[in-house]
Amino acid sequence: MRTYDNPVIGGFHPDPSVCRVGEDYYLACSSFEYVPGAPLFHSRDLVHWRQIGNALDRPGQLDLPDDTPASAGIYAPTLRHHDGRFYLITTDVRGKGTFIVTADRPEGPWSDPVVVDIPGIDPDLAWDEDGNCWCALAGVTVSRIDTTTGKVLEGPIPIWSGTGLQHPEAPHLYRVGDWWYLMIAEGGTAHGHSVSIARARSPRGPWEPAPANPILSHRSTDLPIQSTGHADLVTAPDGTWWMVLLGTRPRGWFPGFHVLGRETFLTPVEWIDGWPRVGPVREQHPAPEAWHPFQLPPVRDDFDAPALAHTWISPRSRPDDSWSLTERPGWLTLDAKSAPVFLGRRQQHPDCRASVRIDPGFGRAGLSVRMDEAHHYDIEVAGGAVSVVARIGPVRQRIAEHAVRPGPLTLTVDISTADVGTRGPDTLTFSVEGSEGAVELAELDGRYLSTEVAGGFTGRVIGMYVTEGEAAFDWFDYQEALRQRPTT
Repeated sequence: MRTYDNPVIGGFHPDPSVCRVGEDYYLACSSFEYVPGAPLFHSRDLVHWRQIGNALDRPGQLDLPDDTPASAGIYAPTLRHHDGRFYLITTDVRGKGTFIVTADRPEGPWSDPVVVDIPGIDPDLAWDEDGNCWCALAGVTVSRIDTTTGKVLEGPIPIWSGTGLQHPEAPHLYRVGDWWYLMIAEGGTAHGHSVSIARARSPRGPWEPAPANPILSHRSTDLPIQSTGHADLVTAPDGTWWMVLLGTRPRGWFPGFHVLGRETFLTPVEWIDGWPRVGPVREQHPAPEAWHPFQLPPVRDDFDAPALAHTWISPRSRPDDSWSLTERPGWLTLDAKSAPVFLGRRQQHPDCRASVRIDPGFGRAGLSVRMDEAHHYDIEVAGGAVSVVARIGPVRQRIAEHAVRPGPLTLTVDISTADVGTRGPDTLTFSVEGSEGAVELAELDGRYLSTEVAGGFTGRVIGMYVTEGEAAFDWFDYQEALRQRPTT
C-alpha cells in the first residue's frame, strides 16, 4: 500500500484552503507580514504540491505599512472556484480589512481587491443553488454579499459559534446533499485547537451541532502532530473526502518548541450517519487513489531567471530599487540605500542546510534565520570579518568573529534535531568557507527561534540580507538533511 508523509506542505504554510477543478487541486495559505502574499499551490493528488504563484503580488493589492507588526498582515484566505472563475477572500488585519480578488487562472493575474465591509477575520465564500454568495466570518456570522461590489445584501447574521470553546473561527460552509454544513475551528490555534461542525437546511440556520464534536483534536495527547485545526474539506474525483488543516510539530523538552510555524497536513475523511468523521492526523496515511507526483523545482537558485521565484518573500515590502537580477547578470544584488532588505524562503524541514555564495563588497550583508525583527540568528560579512550574531528579544550579542580575505565567501547554516538531549528542538551551526577553507564559527540552541519564545503566527524564514551598502549573491542553496537513524 502506498502511503504519503505529513505534512504535505512543510514549513510556515498555515490556514490552508483548498478547492478542486476537475482533476486539479489548488490551495492557498496565510502569509501575515510577508510579501508577496497568499501563496498558491497546485496538485493532482493532494500530496505533491508545487507553488504556482502568490495571489497578492503587487502593491495595488497589498501595501503593508512599515510599522506593520510581525504576524499582522494577511490572515486566513479562502480559495474557491465558481462559475468558471477563481475567488480568494482574505483579511488585511491592519489595512483594508476583508477583501476579494478574482482570476481566470490560479496562476493569475489576480484582480485588484474588492473590499467587503464586514468586521471579522477568516472569511469564507459559498454559493447557494440560486447563485447567492454567502460570506461567513470568525465569530461566527454569515452575510449575503455581492462579490463584484463587496456590498452586503443581508446580515451579518450570528449563527452557530461552536461548543463553547474560545475563539470560534475559520468557518467554512459546504452544501452536501440537502444539508448545509458549517465547519469551524475552536479552542485557539495552540494546543487546544480543534475542529467542530454543525448542519442546517439553510445558511441562515438553525444549526444542529454534530453529536461527536469536536470531530478532530489532538489536545492532551502525545501525538507528534499538535495544534490540529483550521481545516477545509475537498472531494476527490473518485468520491472520497479529504481534509487539509494546519498543525505543528513541537520538539524538545517541556513545553516543546515548534520552529517551522504551523504547517499544512492532509487526512482522510469518512461520512457516517450524515456527519464527517476524522481520525487522528498521522505522520503517514494511505495515499489517495490518484497519484501524480511531479518534479518539484530545484531548491537551489542561481539567479539566472528573468524574475524572482515565487518562494522568495520579504517582510512588509520589497521596493523595486532594493534588488536586481540584471545589475550583475547571474547574481542577485541587494541594495540597502533606502532601508535594510531581506529576501528569504521558509524553512520546511526540521533537518536542513542553507548556503549562500556572497560577494559582500563594502556593505554589511549575510544569511539570516528569522522569526521576526527581535528573534533571528545571522552570519554576516562586514569590514573584513565574518560574525555570528544572535538577536533574542532586547538582547543582541556577537557570538563569534573570524577574519577573512576579500572576495566571495560561502555562508552556511546547518540545522539538526540530532543530539539535542533535553535542550531545545534543534541546533543551528554556522560556518564560512573562503579561500582558506571552511571554518565552523558557532553552534546555537534553536529554542530561541521558536513560536514558544518569539510568539506570533509565523515560522522560520531563511534568507539573504543587506543592512548597509550593497552586496551580490551568486546562488542560494537549500536542502533537506536526511538524518541517519542510529544502528543497533
